[in-house]
Amino acid sequence: MQGLMMHQQLMISDLIEHASQNHGAREIFTRETDGSDHIYTWGDCAKRVKKLANALLDAGVKPGDRVATIAWNNYRHIEIYYAVSGIGAIVHTINPRLDPKQIAWMIGHAEDSWVFFDTTFAPLIEGVSAFCPTVKGWIAMCDANRVPEGKTEVQCYEGFIEGHKDTIEWPRFDENTACTLCYTSGTTGNPKGVLYSHRSTILHAWASCAKDVVGISACDSVLAVVPMFHISAWGLVYSAAMMGTKLVMPGPGLDGKNLTDMIRSQEVTYMAGVPTIWMGILNNLRAEGGDMMGKLPTVKAALVGGSALPEVLLRAYEDELGIPMQQGWGMTETSPLGVTNSPLPEHKNMSHEELIKVKLLAGRAIFGIEMRIVDDEGNLLPRDGVASGHLHVRGPWVANSYYKKEDDRSDFTEDGWFKTGDVAALHPSGHLEITDRSKDVIKSGGEWISSIEVENAAMNHPDVAMAACIGAHHDKWQERPILIVQPMPGKTPDKDEIKKEIAAKCAKWWMPDEIFFKDALPIGATGKVLKKDLKEEYKNFSLTD
Repeated sequence: MQGLMMHQQLMISDLIEHASQNHGAREIFTRETDGSDHIYTWGDCAKRVKKLANALLDAGVKPGDRVATIAWNNYRHIEIYYAVSGIGAIVHTINPRLDPKQIAWMIGHAEDSWVFFDTTFAPLIEGVSAFCPTVKGWIAMCDANRVPEGKTEVQCYEGFIEGHKDTIEWPRFDENTACTLCYTSGTTGNPKGVLYSHRSTILHAWASCAKDVVGISACDSVLAVVPMFHISAWGLVYSAAMMGTKLVMPGPGLDGKNLTDMIRSQEVTYMAGVPTIWMGILNNLRAEGGDMMGKLPTVKAALVGGSALPEVLLRAYEDELGIPMQQGWGMTETSPLGVTNSPLPEHKNMSHEELIKVKLLAGRAIFGIEMRIVDDEGNLLPRDGVASGHLHVRGPWVANSYYKKEDDRSDFTEDGWFKTGDVAALHPSGHLEITDRSKDVIKSGGEWISSIEVENAAMNHPDVAMAACIGAHHDKWQERPILIVQPMPGKTPDKDEIKKEIAAKCAKWWMPDEIFFKDALPIGATGKVLKKDLKEEYKNFSLTD
């Protein structure tokens, strides 16, 4: 016997309708490319979304067509998200920090028909447009007065939507229809396309709104520093519409001073980004001088993802600023939320130092996500916090294959799990502890050394801004760790002092055999250190006993 409930397809267009009808007065703030501020409401947004949807239909955009964006976090980008998916087409968000050749390749691989771009990226468009034969039109996200000049024929966004109705009857279709295409950063070879559906996106947004996940409400103001071109800004654009939350979109102004100004002026309660962003804000607050506690009084929590949370950053925010940091883990293939580190009742009885150790773990799986760890032969490993193995995940917002690579099952198991490429341990409490990326684990004498743990230990030194641990060839042990350090501006850290920090946190045999200093570590398109570049740079460095 089946239940007698209504069956309604889960549509992204329902999110913008809900936000307009029930939270129409809540604001969306944008710091524009030129530094000016733009403020309107979810109600205003919904009207412009419908104008854009009608403009796209009049331009011949059909269900299933791919429409690309190369843009910062701003109100027009939000409108594109909802208008494109609302008519059954697919938003293809492109990371502008990637190599232009990769961007041209992705546009071709996705067969994008239209490309919307921020004026910041006009030179990029000039460089790639000739290599993108599928593109019918390039639209600059600006008004008529700011259209960039160049060889590429460009329309302006405001002109494109002008004259179109701000009403529409949204089409209804299968909730498994694709809505968004996001490519992995492509650290090796060409990027892989992950194709999200309306169903997976709505379920992900619902899950993220749970109190123990992100837990935003209509009473919150959320600073979305995580880019909309990177896994849909962790889904915040959707969960904010679902809950009627105020969004604060920083545009290109991602420096510590600019972000601090927005946090204060917009009374931000939650902020989401990668560790390097929070370090920039911290450095700006320290430069202001005075008592750190209470400098950002409205902030309830800083949400951290993208790379491991350094202990020194956690202690600074919680001990100096009084702001809790909530770590999470996920990836493009998981939409991205997989786990979050929310408090448990037993944490109340822990000492401060014990709690720090728990908060440095990635977190516990949110409902909908299953996790397991296996050894090299695929045997299931125990959840004892000791055994470390290859992390597999599955769930309703986890990729089942890659775009145009549906027959390639190399990243998926026969029994339906996704191979994340992470090496991890699972604790009895359910906490996930990421040990390393499989490709970054250092194998020394048959044993594994976690590059992440060595890096985090080194970053406890106050003069170390960033650190990267990689394996170097060793005649006897095959590989031994070496550490490349980016010092804090104006600082010259001592190697022996760095080693003391590592010795306090890591096994003796994990100690790097050599430490090198660089003015700046190579940073990739998603804000992570490019270890492949460092491995190439130091590939001829060899160690002996």
